[in-house]
Amino acid sequence: MVGHGNRNTGFTLGAIRHSRRIALRSIDIEGSEALPSTENRTASTRQRERMGNSQFQSHHFDNDDNSNRNDEVQNMDDASEDPIKLHHELAHITKLRSAPNGMLSRINGKSHNGYVSTLSMLAGREANISGRGKFSVADCCHVASRYFPSCGPDIMDTMDSRAYIGQFSADGSLFVTGFQDHRIRIYNVENGWTIQKDVLARNLRWTITDTSLSPDQCYLVYASITPIVHIVNVGSSVTESLANVTEIHEGLDFSMNEEQCSFGIFCVKFSTDGRELVAGSNDKSIYVYDLEMNRCSLKIAAHEDDVNTVSFADDTSHLIYSGSDDGYCKVWDRRCLSSRAEPAGTLVGHLEGITFIDSRGDGRYFISNGKDQTTKLWDIRKMTAGNPSTGQKYIYTGSHDGCVYIYDVVSGNLIKKLDYHRSTVRDCSWHPLYPTLVSCSWDGVVAKWDHSRAKSRRSRIL
Repeated sequence: MVGHGNRNTGFTLGAIRHSRRIALRSIDIEGSEALPSTENRTASTRQRERMGNSQFQSHHFDNDDNSNRNDEVQNMDDASEDPIKLHHELAHITKLRSAPNGMLSRINGKSHNGYVSTLSMLAGREANISGRGKFSVADCCHVASRYFPSCGPDIMDTMDSRAYIGQFSADGSLFVTGFQDHRIRIYNVENGWTIQKDVLARNLRWTITDTSLSPDQCYLVYASITPIVHIVNVGSSVTESLANVTEIHEGLDFSMNEEQCSFGIFCVKFSTDGRELVAGSNDKSIYVYDLEMNRCSLKIAAHEDDVNTVSFADDTSHLIYSGSDDGYCKVWDRRCLSSRAEPAGTLVGHLEGITFIDSRGDGRYFISNGKDQTTKLWDIRKMTAGNPSTGQKYIYTGSHDGCVYIYDVVSGNLIKKLDYHRSTVRDCSWHPLYPTLVSCSWDGVVAKWDHSRAKSRRSRIL
């Protein structure tokens, strides 16, 4: 593994040159510390790469909102006995959140790789060795972290168009994928991957650049290289949603004056409370849209080049992370913004443009993916002026060679390579509860990977 920068953890991911989204799946890795700012930066690739090399696979963190702090305390003693010294805070927290109860470890013993077998875990639970009569969150993560979605894939859908977007909803009940031919499909995962909504988008330029589901999963927004983001009612009874024909696709105008109408939206995300949208654009700016007021409430002149990715840092929506083709990751505190917008911090380490950022959701850590073919984990405390199914132990990414790669976050070792697609894997998403991963590729295929070979027979569902 190659790391760039002072204490930056860099993953050389082989060939992620065209993939957009990479994600941290139950991950714990050594945090990246920002380098001193440099005056002479290599010129970034601009619009000619926008729909090519600039669209990398995004990285994702598993949410860890339901982690039990008591579980961490109870596992502290057992974790400290491990001969592997994990000095970094995040690596240590990850270990604690995925380590089995100390009594189970001592009585049943660990294998050479630190795992207690699932059978021993179940036997210990039935014997009430932990004194709880049930598995803790950490125990569940320890069991689930042994199951990888490496079998398959099942072909869930095939289109005659490049797939640019593919993401599970927060609870894993829906899967959204967007294609270059202006079509968005929402699949009902729990109902056999039937199509719940088939959306034909409107007023697009080139392709759908991003989509986002609201936290309550009632609405979907989609963006293109225009200042208008459209919103669709996911919960309506209409299956074939043709823009302004069978269903209204309301337009949300991000331009703050009539003269400013030539920019395009490259990324858009709902806030955790569903009241706001944050977006990044090719006019080097970040926009925040207030859905209750139905207007754009904030514009930040954020970077020196296209803003490819944005993310809220936590549930409060006060902090925003951004990444740009200028090679910088920046942190913005909305409470401190004045007439002259200055970031709360700038994180330097990537040698080329940033293509995706994903927050861990704790207001401290996020991961970034770059055109320099590295993935970095950042601790914003070192910057210059969900239920996780595996305990956040892994990071996964798509690649231009048609494969999906899964890495161990602490060691950086390659754990699995999923090889099926004939073209760039533009997006991929790990189910928030089950060992299931879905990859979307420019070959038009939506492929599902499971942990069980019995479930991975290649079949055309749709």
